[in-house]
Amino acid sequence: MNERKVPGIEDYEGAAGGWDALAAVARALKSQMAVGRETAALRRVNQPTGFDCPGCAWPDPKHTSSFEFCENGAKAVSWEATGKRATPELFAAHTLSELWQWSDHALEGAGRLTHPMAYDAETDRYRVISWEDAFARIGEALRGLPHPDMAEFYTSGRTSNEAAFLYQLMVREYGTNNFPDCSNMCHEATSVGLPESIGVGKGTVTLEDFEHCDALFSFGHNPGTNHPRMLSTLRGISRRGVPIVAVNPLRERGLQRFTAPQDPVEMLTNRSTPIAQTYYQVRIGGDLALLKGMMKWLLEADAADLAAGGKGVLDHAFIVEHTQGLEALRDDLARTRWEDVVAMSGLSREDIEAAARIYAKAERVILCYGMGMTQHRFGTQNVQQMANLLLLRGNIGRKGAGIAPIRGHSNVQGDRTVGITEKPTQALADGIKRTYGFEFPLTHGHDAVEAVRAIRDGRSRALVCLGGNLAVAMSDPETTLPAMRKLDLVVHIATKLNRSHLIPARQAFLLPCLGRTERDLQAGGLQSVTVEDSMSMVHASQGGLTPASEHLLSEPAIVAGIAQATLPQTKVDWQGLVGDYDRIRDGIESVFPIFKDFNLRVREPGGFRLYVGASVRDWGGPGRKARFLAAPGLNEDAADDRPDLLTMTTIRSHDQYNTTIYGFDDRYRGISGRRDVVFMNVLDMQARGIEHGDRIDVESRMSAGGNEIRRSVRGFIAVAYDLPRGSAAMYYPEGNQLVPLDSHDPASGTPAYKSIPVAVGAARDAGNHAR
Repeated sequence: MNERKVPGIEDYEGAAGGWDALAAVARALKSQMAVGRETAALRRVNQPTGFDCPGCAWPDPKHTSSFEFCENGAKAVSWEATGKRATPELFAAHTLSELWQWSDHALEGAGRLTHPMAYDAETDRYRVISWEDAFARIGEALRGLPHPDMAEFYTSGRTSNEAAFLYQLMVREYGTNNFPDCSNMCHEATSVGLPESIGVGKGTVTLEDFEHCDALFSFGHNPGTNHPRMLSTLRGISRRGVPIVAVNPLRERGLQRFTAPQDPVEMLTNRSTPIAQTYYQVRIGGDLALLKGMMKWLLEADAADLAAGGKGVLDHAFIVEHTQGLEALRDDLARTRWEDVVAMSGLSREDIEAAARIYAKAERVILCYGMGMTQHRFGTQNVQQMANLLLLRGNIGRKGAGIAPIRGHSNVQGDRTVGITEKPTQALADGIKRTYGFEFPLTHGHDAVEAVRAIRDGRSRALVCLGGNLAVAMSDPETTLPAMRKLDLVVHIATKLNRSHLIPARQAFLLPCLGRTERDLQAGGLQSVTVEDSMSMVHASQGGLTPASEHLLSEPAIVAGIAQATLPQTKVDWQGLVGDYDRIRDGIESVFPIFKDFNLRVREPGGFRLYVGASVRDWGGPGRKARFLAAPGLNEDAADDRPDLLTMTTIRSHDQYNTTIYGFDDRYRGISGRRDVVFMNVLDMQARGIEHGDRIDVESRMSAGGNEIRRSVRGFIAVAYDLPRGSAAMYYPEGNQLVPLDSHDPASGTPAYKSIPVAVGAARDAGNHAR
């Protein structure tokens, strides 16, 4: 596509998957210096008696193969099962200030943490500490806070149900509901928006439903990189002739064509299977306009058909029996002008009507979506309009149809289910009192954005992180990083080193835990944990590898140790729970009756599915109905109608997962060895006097509280790419610098990573050709 040669940028012509994916797996294994250990782990990943992949939350199929992993899943396993070790000698040799200069890739590339460590401010180094002393000092610091609400308790989505349940139990007995969580930064719009629409904040489909749909719409996600095992499901849908409609600003290779590594014919002949038959490149921030345009056409077509004596296009019987609020939606759509829909979506009216016809023709439609829909200033409204579209034709609560939010980390949904939420319910309070005998306040706690605000303002003085890389994952490092340096206490429970661990508080602790791949031996023997996937299936996970260090503890054991040191009058038998995780699951079942017969059912091959009311047209209780919810206006993003600004979205490269950087290649987009790029439409580049390969500066212009807030990044490389006019893209987390803390969805608190109004120009240093 680009005639000018730029180092590290070259068009990629291959399909997703195929030989290049296998080669990438081989390189990942080799780079981690433990090929035998990692290969043994891969044989057990996503198997009935093995461990759940620590990567994405795509469901496990019926296990017919020994290889139930994808390229990025293999990277995640090799990254955890690595032979490299971050020993005390590493920290003796380097101050935290020195380690701060390392890349994120190099920090995690140091290997597995091996010993509990405490920060020594005098030498600016982590030093070994015993587990007993670490727990005692953490407990003393937490007890010493003037109020429990002055502590924040963060959770990563890879945390097991058992660890997350103990964590929320400890924090609630401590006396706060401050649970900033990785969900706040990804699918919180789903958790907030869907309950208002359909009575539950989860998807309504199962993996089996994909075998019965007769149309699939894919909004705002990139399965080839973020959940590659989904490609096998999409391949199966395509091969039986079902239309797949992709809606995404960038043409992602995984949504175009896929060569299945497990198909010998495709591999040996270098053939591939087309995925999306129709691909609509909506402008960034234009999804809301597209959805309203499709619904507007459906209502108009329905009225015309009824007037002609037909049955109509909508499912009127379903609407009458199961829904309310259609008239308000109808009125809003009647006020919506087609010319505005076209202008905001970046698509022609003909394209929008064609998409609506595909939808109307199908009897069973699944709509999948990712963070391209949720990480906007009005992400919650996006989610609700997708639900509206499905409700118009009764496509929720029947076989082969439904809504499918594609979650990220492997147990981010499960953590929510077992109590990781800043918004506790009376049912949760009753369950904890019934089971453990204590009460806790029902006050609303802090989400991720509010936690950073509280730390910035001095209202919170302590931060405990059960996994994750909060400082890097959060928006606005210009605000977030200085805020976190003001803390009195920070505790990180982790498998590997990352940048958040290098921001010391007055007291800082780095506590190494077992990984998903490793054996977890407790007093009661070898333990399993459980996870919940994107489709509400709960199944067991049991590691088989020798732990990376004899000094590691499991996440439940670490939580229990902190709890005992913090809560001297605790009513919970922490050591008893940790000795046998069946007891933790008994507690989960008691607090959350949805887990009825937990220990029995989780031992069944493949586990069991939690009850999802909307899947059976139970909209949240007797007499309740699904709700059509109008979203006034068409602009889902933060951009004003200013032609001088572009709308930037952040994206992940193929060589990363969340904030973990496996390498510096983004194979499907033709990028190798670098991450300092901004993808732009060539006409937008020409309008600004920019050529492919030029160095550019990017400045965001966000409105918040009536003020314009500016953030900038400098010296990035402009890459001419196929995306809509007025749109641009750069990698996450580099692009987080452009998102002010106050730029987020007011309903869900999700930072607006996917809709950033920016000014782009030639780099000020003028030495602006890529090197």
